[in-house]
Amino acid sequence: MKIVRLAAATLLGGFALTTLSAQALEYSLPSAGSRLIGENQEYVVPNDGRALEAIAAEVQLGLTNVMEANPGVDPYLPKPGSTLVIPHQLILPDAPHEGIVINVAEMRLYYYPKGQKVVEVLPIGIGQLGKDTPENWVTKIQSKRPNPTWTPTAKVHAEYAARGEYLPAVVPAGKDNPMGLFAMYIGNLYAIHGTNANFGIGLRVSHGCVRLRNDDIEYLFKKVPVGTRVQFVNQPVKSTVEPDGKRYLEVHEPLSRTEDEFNSTASAPLPMTPALTRFIAHKDTDSRIVKQVLEQRTGMPVLTNPGNQASDI
Repeated sequence: MKIVRLAAATLLGGFALTTLSAQALEYSLPSAGSRLIGENQEYVVPNDGRALEAIAAEVQLGLTNVMEANPGVDPYLPKPGSTLVIPHQLILPDAPHEGIVINVAEMRLYYYPKGQKVVEVLPIGIGQLGKDTPENWVTKIQSKRPNPTWTPTAKVHAEYAARGEYLPAVVPAGKDNPMGLFAMYIGNLYAIHGTNANFGIGLRVSHGCVRLRNDDIEYLFKKVPVGTRVQFVNQPVKSTVEPDGKRYLEVHEPLSRTEDEFNSTASAPLPMTPALTRFIAHKDTDSRIVKQVLEQRTGMPVLTNPGNQASDI
């Protein structure tokens, strides 16, 4: 259970994770009218020389998830003894609670097992700039294949050749295959699959497919049946008005449109949908808090009407 391995873990939120499955974070679905799940936690960085990617994998997050919640952290060598916020509290995407929902903006996959009142959440890697993963698309799992082969396109062959690397016409199955050991196909061009790299979950690294850590794709592969609905959404801003009147806003950095994901200092514009405009304009919303949330983009839900509850952002 990954949650009990958090060093000096301190609960920060009020909505608990119910259980952790072997690989996925599993949350009980909230009551009717609610979209807020989970709790944030704290993690004390051990003095073992691990990069942030290894810590992210331990707490079942992507690298970007941890970096958003901890601005300024060194992704290569986080400071031993420092405390990281682990963003395990989430607002569910605005999409049906059915099958798989992939929010490319936050690089998370949500799986709603049929007949169960839970949602399982897994971090993902998505397509590089110019090789984008779909952002608004409803499809289904068309087939599944263990030990997949990979047939690179002519464009991919050219990219590798430009680096002095040459690929075979078909990359055989095995540990060196970029698709990993399991693949679920969702169309002629896309798949949800594993990886042959330890780095890249929570980043734009693939040729357009959805990439998971190997343990995670194996877990999902065994659970998700062929025919399962799959919906892609691009929701960097999520909001919820809870049944008790509390109003939460969760903001992620929108998908980068530049090549330099780590070092770009320019913030991309946020989509101001009619629903978000109404949320911000509501008389109970604290405009000072909203301004900070929109600027800081920590990827964590923040209470925007703290008059309902003692709160400090």
